[in-house]
Amino acid sequence: MKLAVKDAMRCVGCQSCMFACSRRSGNAGLSNTCIGIKSAGGISRGYTVIVCRSCENPPCANVCPTGALVPKEGGGVRLISSKCIGCGLCKDACIIDAVFWNEQDDKPVICVQCGYCVEYCPYEVLELIKDKKGVSHDGE
Repeated sequence: MKLAVKDAMRCVGCQSCMFACSRRSGNAGLSNTCIGIKSAGGISRGYTVIVCRSCENPPCANVCPTGALVPKEGGGVRLISSKCIGCGLCKDACIIDAVFWNEQDDKPVICVQCGYCVEYCPYEVLELIKDKKGVSHDGE
């Protein structure tokens, strides 16, 4: 399964998805969220919802000098935190800015496509969809 933006026009910027994602990793606040909500220019212009799109040839993994980001079958990456040196190249390489950063650990926060955030979005902005190959990523 892959996380997808079902209807960004429905987003009101409540950040419930972001808080849920951070809670999933045992943190309060937004320190470890793998999703981002940004204003597109105020209430009248809506919000931009930033989630990992599970690239089949992920640029973030391609630039990682230590192999800390491992491409997954069907798209996306898995972070091997012990290999990460915190260089930030992955963050710079993501064309949609979906590699978020944990300042305390100085390491990326990578979406595992678990869909935990979906159930906390009160406006049905997000959804889990089957990828092209029918691969379930089960929150790896």
